[in-house]
Amino acid sequence: MNLEQAARQEMVENGLDPDMPAAALAQAQGLSPAPSNGRDLTALLWSSIDNDDSRDLDQVEYAEKVAAGTRVLVGIADVSAAVAKGTPVDDYAASETTTVYAGVHTFPMLPERLSTDLTSLSAGENRAAVVIEFTVAADGSISGEAVYPAMVRNRAKLAYSKVGPFLEDTGQLAAPPEILDQLRLQNDAAHALRQARDRMGALTFDRREVQATVEDGRVTGVTGRASNRAGRLIEDFMIAANEVMARKLREAGVSSIRRIVKDPERWPRIVELAARYGEHLPDTPDAGALNAVLLRRKQADPVHYPDVSLSVLKLMGSGEYAVLRPGDDPQGHFGLAAHDYTHSTAPNRRFADLVTQRLLKSLGGTPPYTDDELDQIARQCTKQEDAARKVERSMTKRMAAVALASRVGQVFAAVVTGASPKGVYVRIVDPPVEGRVMRGERGLDVGDRVNVRLLSTDPQRGFIDFGRE
Repeated sequence: MNLEQAARQEMVENGLDPDMPAAALAQAQGLSPAPSNGRDLTALLWSSIDNDDSRDLDQVEYAEKVAAGTRVLVGIADVSAAVAKGTPVDDYAASETTTVYAGVHTFPMLPERLSTDLTSLSAGENRAAVVIEFTVAADGSISGEAVYPAMVRNRAKLAYSKVGPFLEDTGQLAAPPEILDQLRLQNDAAHALRQARDRMGALTFDRREVQATVEDGRVTGVTGRASNRAGRLIEDFMIAANEVMARKLREAGVSSIRRIVKDPERWPRIVELAARYGEHLPDTPDAGALNAVLLRRKQADPVHYPDVSLSVLKLMGSGEYAVLRPGDDPQGHFGLAAHDYTHSTAPNRRFADLVTQRLLKSLGGTPPYTDDELDQIARQCTKQEDAARKVERSMTKRMAAVALASRVGQVFAAVVTGASPKGVYVRIVDPPVEGRVMRGERGLDVGDRVNVRLLSTDPQRGFIDFGRE
């Protein structure tokens, strides 16, 4: 089957447009690298860490020791300097709101002339950026916050797959000594940030992403890719940067778009799961208590911890975008234990982040959006993010169905990831692929561990069917 065509069909069926308008492509071709009217920071040892094949680089990082701890600079691609509001590129981005990674094909939010070139923080290129600066103390507390425009130059394009083993002392990294020293310093600062977030009650999850092996357009296998220390480093820095940006906008007294995660929708089920392991959780949602349980489970049974982590994650409910107006009490992000949180670190891939850049640059002047416009944007971003997630999940199932076709009849260990009147779904452990339980599903709920037999696969429809053993 033609998986790329299937991805396009999934895009259309979920309300997304896989085809970049000709006017947007023409606009992008006529653009040049945006100048920066801020500081010249090109001499600093900036580096980026992303997936091996990523070309749409949104962030670079730099750190240095100071009296108060470690000064961290996160440079974010200044997409707003290149894309004006109301232009064809902006109109398409406002409609789609996100880049969709469909496995066999990527559907970018911005023309590749921008996202992988002019506004990508590519190695060896001077690029306009918005720098988010903060100092991390030994206890993980943050001070010295600042946000400003600058010109940056990425000195080393690095990958999670190589940096992770280096930071975990299980592998070597081919990079100049000064870059290696940078990574060690950044790692120490990120670790302090994570420990502080743990104390605040931020939830600790172990996510295993499904990665398909594609050769000449054909899927030859699927594997599970777990996060490593490099991934956590970037996650810790991006969380801190987003908090700094959120506080900056709130303190300026302007409306902004926030990324929120409400209290878990199925807290009683989380309490029930914890009780299975001899753990007690309060009747009302408590992030700190839940994280303590998660950390104990991770230490007690690291092999099966990803199953517990996945179950809780599924029971949390999805995040959404919302408008915070001056004087409003921030709703916060339950999973991150963050009071102030926005999205600002991926403007090549998310429209909400581009909007945040425009709000930042308008401080002291006329806001680029009314509150009603921001509300509409927030709703559209939430809607299209959900649609993109459905496309990506469907394509993962299609690719997995191709890869598992030869294993029909085999029995797999699994954990229940979804249970509703529409059906019961499980994720098998190896490879970490999801499918529906078509036989023996009665009585199963999220978090249950079961053995299932692979009954059939249908790559055309992305169906993977199991029977309970």
